[in-house]
Amino acid sequence: MRGYKVFAGTANPEFAKRVAKHLSLPLSAAEIKTFSDGEISVQISESVRGKDVFIIQSTCAPANKNLMELLILTDALRRSSASTITAVMPYFGYARQDRKAAPRVPITAKLVANMIQTAGVDRVVTIDLHAGQIQGFFDIPVDNLYGSIIFNDYVKAKNLKNPIIASPDIGGVARARSFAKLLGVDMVIVDKRREKANESEVMNIIGDVSGKDVILVDDMIDTAGTIVKAAEVLKKKGATSVMACCTHPVLSGPAYERIANGDLDELVVSDTIPLKENVDKIKVLSVAPVFSEVIRRVYHNESVNGLFI
Repeated sequence: MRGYKVFAGTANPEFAKRVAKHLSLPLSAAEIKTFSDGEISVQISESVRGKDVFIIQSTCAPANKNLMELLILTDALRRSSASTITAVMPYFGYARQDRKAAPRVPITAKLVANMIQTAGVDRVVTIDLHAGQIQGFFDIPVDNLYGSIIFNDYVKAKNLKNPIIASPDIGGVARARSFAKLLGVDMVIVDKRREKANESEVMNIIGDVSGKDVILVDDMIDTAGTIVKAAEVLKKKGATSVMACCTHPVLSGPAYERIANGDLDELVVSDTIPLKENVDKIKVLSVAPVFSEVIRRVYHNESVNGLFI
């Protein structure tokens, strides 16, 4: 076979190293520099002619820089005669703006999809897209993996007495229902009203949580306002404990302080985005083994869906 190589941007180098270790491959060499005015310069340091290439790069903060790195790496590899280029994006940024929710606003998820395709990416691999329909914004294959594959075993190992799954909002019901089905438990919904971006007010709990060990399930946590307020209300309604499982720890602004001082007993996240601070309540599970197996399967033309059956 042609052989494959794995490159990494600077968004999450430790994650890329973990993926490469599971693949028993060294990360391929690329020199990434930033000029004093902020422009990014890339030089591929080894031959990729005829190779299947995988670029590991989340578009987390600083999102613009990391997105441009991905695009420039792709262009450099395409011009170096790589056979195929797969963008492995553990966190797909700009996904929250996936529709026209108000007049005269952009659909940035579609814009980013266009940019990635135009740069020359042949396939995208990501996990827990903020909205599943973003796959349809691409005209190339998109593998949207499920974070529940790592959270499921962790939650089961805790042997909670009366577990119940909770969706932190109406939009996350499908995700929470799927997780509840995996664990064989019931589900409740936190009904909230969002007054403006990054601020929320928890209003009511749909369902009974009295005496329950509640597991909040979400794809991402940004400022942690919703999840911390949800934990507060759930405990007021009689929940014994409240933990949260979240794939993408964006954790911006006052998030770390809110988690440390709030009613949330534990926050379990993946390593798609590197943490900026260490908080005792935050537990990190690695999805690097999942991504390494997906890379292997994509290269060998094997089923990716078989991982989740």
